[in-house]
Amino acid sequence: MIPIPPHSQPTSHAPLIELLAQYPLFAGLPPEVLARLAEGAWAQSLGAGETAFHEGDSATHYLLIVTGQLEMVRFSQEGDEHVFQSFGPGSLVADAAMFMQHGRYPMSSRASSGPLTIWRLSGAALRATCENHPPLAMRLLQRFSLRLYHRVNEVEWLTSSTAQQRLAAYFISLRKQQGDELSFPQSQRHVAAQLGIRPETLNRLLADWQSRGWITGSRRKWQLCEAEPLERMAEGKARPF
Repeated sequence: MIPIPPHSQPTSHAPLIELLAQYPLFAGLPPEVLARLAEGAWAQSLGAGETAFHEGDSATHYLLIVTGQLEMVRFSQEGDEHVFQSFGPGSLVADAAMFMQHGRYPMSSRASSGPLTIWRLSGAALRATCENHPPLAMRLLQRFSLRLYHRVNEVEWLTSSTAQQRLAAYFISLRKQQGDELSFPQSQRHVAAQLGIRPETLNRLLADWQSRGWITGSRRKWQLCEAEPLERMAEGKARPF
């Protein structure tokens, strides 16, 4: 019997199986495979700032986000916080950690805005299902390979681009998801850390772009008034495939 943590709900797995069937990684899998993936899962709700797992914890479950935002965080030896990525509804998180030999989460995760509703899915069930249903294992290999490819591209972009180019690419990526009215999923301090620039540099660039009439807004809410200059600056991030 898997223990139920605080703020969790021991609910029927039927809603989870429906969600899994809609997720691209699991779409089209036989019902019995989806049912096996749902074994040992539970729903959980977290408030803003609450942690889903800590770096170094035993990696027993991966997460499917239903509502809210989850951010991945690491702390340096000096105690500096680095936000690596933010995930929203429909995202699958920490699935790769279920296959790491050391068996631990490589970073921490927490709710960046509450409430956060997640399903905790069993890593043991995922591994067993891959052994018994090889097509799922192949899908996961494709997913992990593509993710690695994107990370290599991001490292190259971070080391070869300017702060202005990285911020422009960030705005353009948000525009593809949200349109011209943009909302940062994180605070400006976290956005600066994610882009590898200083908070004061971020503030200076935002002020400069506002003076040029390219954007308007403040804090997390922005209106993109003129996209072409930012698109030109972000061109270097595009890859041929």
